[in-house]
Amino acid sequence: MTRRVAVIGGGSSGLACIKCCLDEGLEPVCFESSDDIGGLWRFKENPEPDRASIYHSVIINTSKEMMCFSDFPIPAHFPNFMHNSLIMDYFRLYADHFQLTKHIRFNTKVLQVKQKSDFSHSGEWVVETENKDGKKEKHIFEAVMICIGHHCYPNMPLHDFPGIETFTGKYFHSRDYKTPEEWRNKKVVVIGIGNSGGDIAVELSRVTKQLYLSTRRGAWVLNRVGDNGVPLDLTFNRILDILRKILPFDFFCSMAESRLNQRFNHGLYNLKPKHRLFSQHPTVNDELPNRILSGTVQVKPNIRRFQGSSVEFDDGSVVEDVDLVVFATGYRFSFPFLASQVVSVSNNKASLYKYVFPPELERPTLAIIGLVQPLGAIMPISEMQARWATRVFKGCIKLPSAAAMLKDVQSKQEAMAQRYVTSQRHTIQVDYISYMDEIAELVGVQPNIPRMLLTDPRLGMNVLFGPCTPYQYRLRGPGKWAGARQAILTQWERMAQPMQTRPCDEPKPSRSYKWPLLLSAAAVGSAAYITLETNPFSCLLLLNKSFKPQRSEIVC
Repeated sequence: MTRRVAVIGGGSSGLACIKCCLDEGLEPVCFESSDDIGGLWRFKENPEPDRASIYHSVIINTSKEMMCFSDFPIPAHFPNFMHNSLIMDYFRLYADHFQLTKHIRFNTKVLQVKQKSDFSHSGEWVVETENKDGKKEKHIFEAVMICIGHHCYPNMPLHDFPGIETFTGKYFHSRDYKTPEEWRNKKVVVIGIGNSGGDIAVELSRVTKQLYLSTRRGAWVLNRVGDNGVPLDLTFNRILDILRKILPFDFFCSMAESRLNQRFNHGLYNLKPKHRLFSQHPTVNDELPNRILSGTVQVKPNIRRFQGSSVEFDDGSVVEDVDLVVFATGYRFSFPFLASQVVSVSNNKASLYKYVFPPELERPTLAIIGLVQPLGAIMPISEMQARWATRVFKGCIKLPSAAAMLKDVQSKQEAMAQRYVTSQRHTIQVDYISYMDEIAELVGVQPNIPRMLLTDPRLGMNVLFGPCTPYQYRLRGPGKWAGARQAILTQWERMAQPMQTRPCDEPKPSRSYKWPLLLSAAAVGSAAYITLETNPFSCLLLLNKSFKPQRSEIVC
């Protein structure tokens, strides 16, 4: 008998879960409360209660090669950083190609998910739903995958802003912001310098009389565009990730911060925070320095108080006649349809084994998918979590004991507290490559780089020194995809194609030494990689001699 799996939510994570269930011979039934797929990425003029919502101009911060599902590359002609409408187009292509939509029940809200009376034996769940006509139903499922994300419930800390009740202008959360035209020639304050706060501040500053960007801590600001015009996230590879692990944290931060300050001096622009670059989720914004330089955005400290139409900041400065305040203050996550003893959420913290499984459930038949804040793209991570979870549901992979899982949870929480600034925002942070490898190892799909360097040097070099694109996790093991190798070898062509809109004659470099150099580099790279993996401290000694930092800143 085929196991039925309830998938709650039809966004990017939900689509990945449906696909992974089908791959493993499970029967998914997806409940989506709206009338369409896409979740967070589907723009709607009027936000729906308890649903993620974006503004019209949103462009994703991760490039297409890094954000795609691992066995379905984004079309080559799509731009590297896509507008939300193109992301929706991609999701539709994915859903159509793998015939996912027929497994989705739209306009169906999940009211309750509870354990069946014989859960300790069966591991089954009772899922109560309500459709748009108000009809309620109860369903029995062998497993449940929750894919509602962490952008549902706006965080509005009004108690931290004395006098807000006297404010005569308008204020709302960033989820309610849609377009800038209404605020032409007005004075606007944006609170928060995360990605939404930065984007909204830049967009509004083009039409407002003056835009004030209020930040408590400041932020390190990254650019989408890296060296030579290549998307920045394509420059993060496995060698860099190894260096991040073996080099002292402060030294690695100093090197990266120095590079960021070469683009613009964060101290000069009043943005430099006290914390290190990798102690906070970074802000990605291409235009903010330009808007500050042109004076259309003024960076201000935290707000001390409101009084009528005036806003006083912590430095004593006062701005009169403020028309709008946008609270770009993040989100809270919770699971209102789940009993608290199943998954308890407090201060945006949930005790989940590798951010997926509640560790103390008697049977591992509930998985939370996509509840992470990666330094990278969420789509491949959700897909990897789903590949793991579905094989756990089938019994192909066994979870450790509850005690071992709780120990892992505690270890991750302690590491996060040590590294990150204390904030509700920093409770579900993961590093993309490290986390993907961690889950991939459990599934049996982590790329075997030493073997590749010996048997397929060209591929091995691309995997080791190139971007850690999702296709790497389809080269071997369960779910192996025959197109993975070719997708890796052609990823730079897909990156370049959308920009090839004008003939440009350039001399082509000589290729006479290509293969001798590649083979030599493969041998050196193989030795270096194995050494780094087996004895990182010897490499650290060599690195310390070479670098002189400036005082700158398994399976079935």
